[in-house]
Amino acid sequence: MPDLVELGSVIRTARKRHRLTQSDLARKSGVSRARIDALENERTAGIGFKPVLRLLNALGLDLKVGELDRGRPTLEDLMAEEGGDAARLD
Repeated sequence: MPDLVELGSVIRTARKRHRLTQSDLARKSGVSRARIDALENERTAGIGFKPVLRLLNALGLDLKVGELDRGRPTLEDLMAEEGGDAARLD
C-alpha cells in the first residue's frame, strides 16, 4: 500500500492525465484545493481516509487492500540479518 507521498504523486499524475486543475478536482471530489495541493506536494502530515477515497473516486481510481505477504522480509528484517542499523542505509 502506498504511503501519503506516493499517494499524492499518484493523485497528481491521474489529475493531470484527466486534464484537471486542482480546483477542478476540488469541485469534483468535495476536497479543498488547499488539501489537494498539500497532498500532491508532500506538505501534509495526514489526511483522512474519506477525503482520499473521494479524490481517488473522482479520478476513477480505487484503493485495494490485500493480504500482507508475510513471506517477504521487511526492511527491519533485512537490517537485523546484516546486524546493521539505519545509518548503514545512507
